[in-house]
Amino acid sequence: MHSIAVFASGEGTNFEAIASACERGELPARVALLVCDKPGARCIARAERYGIPVFAFSPKQYASKAEYEQEIVRLLDEAGVELVCLAGYMRIVGERLLESYEGRIINIHPSLLPAFRGARAVEQAIEYGVKVFGITIHRVDASLDGGRIIAQKAFEYDGTDAEEVHRIGQRIEHKLYVETIKQLL
Repeated sequence: MHSIAVFASGEGTNFEAIASACERGELPARVALLVCDKPGARCIARAERYGIPVFAFSPKQYASKAEYEQEIVRLLDEAGVELVCLAGYMRIVGERLLESYEGRIINIHPSLLPAFRGARAVEQAIEYGVKVFGITIHRVDASLDGGRIIAQKAFEYDGTDAEEVHRIGQRIEHKLYVETIKQLL
């Protein structure tokens, strides 16, 4: 059985999709750890319902990114984590984590990369006037939303409601992320 970790900062719907797929046996893995940079985020309660260990931290409690990433790497190593899945983790991964898990960190992003990188991807796409939106899963490297693309799924939408685009995208994300993790394992 493979061990994976999920990093999240908010609601945790992708985390729950992954944890549920593991529980159902759809993924030949177990979520060994949830890493969350926002104590009190909803994803933590979701992890607790599944009995998944949580490392919730406040980055301000540490002297540097390298310091809290060192702690994360220690916990990942202890849990035997083979694959790190970023799922709404709103921090740029630093050098320490990238060195330790090079090639084994993936991210899901709400645009068809390389277009519309960063935290406001959907809003950027709407402002630009696109009619085709999408979801990308990619390997994480030192660049912002860079790294080799693993999977993409497009969908058409002709409107300006960012929340609706996010809702449509989330339904695609949950399935695509699970399918992609399964292929990588």
